[in-house]
Amino acid sequence: MLLQPSYDFFSILNETQNPRLEIYTDGACSGNPGPGGWGALLMFNELEHELSGGDKDTTNNRMELMAPIEALKSLSKECLVDIYTDSSYVKDGITSWMPKWKRNGWVTSANTPVKNKDLWILLDENCQNHKVTWHWVKGHNGHPLNERADILAKSALISKRFK
Repeated sequence: MLLQPSYDFFSILNETQNPRLEIYTDGACSGNPGPGGWGALLMFNELEHELSGGDKDTTNNRMELMAPIEALKSLSKECLVDIYTDSSYVKDGITSWMPKWKRNGWVTSANTPVKNKDLWILLDENCQNHKVTWHWVKGHNGHPLNERADILAKSALISKRFK
């Protein structure tokens, strides 16, 4: 039998002054496009909270973006956040490419519209509420917390595939 935690992750987080947490995120897709899932593992001190979701018809990049968006949306107060992703698309997009896209009216250096603009805007908006530092981790390399985020994403994908 799986025991439920005897704490409310968000209540404790909200009672803490200047909380700092780590978030591990991942996305998965079966076919591209196809059914997809995203997962996020939020860690604050010794506490953990898992989030996941998905879509019946999506792409891997959209699921990679949804994980940090939903994780940040779940936070109701300003936090110091370290986000770990195995997606260079997400990390490079938010830290390097986005300022140029915004200056150029959401057009890439190749003069094409930015793909997934709606999600990039949501990610940017949700980052504004926090002090976020982005980290890239190599995927499928045995990092236990990244692997947990991957399991969450794949479980959400499976639930979408059979609905």
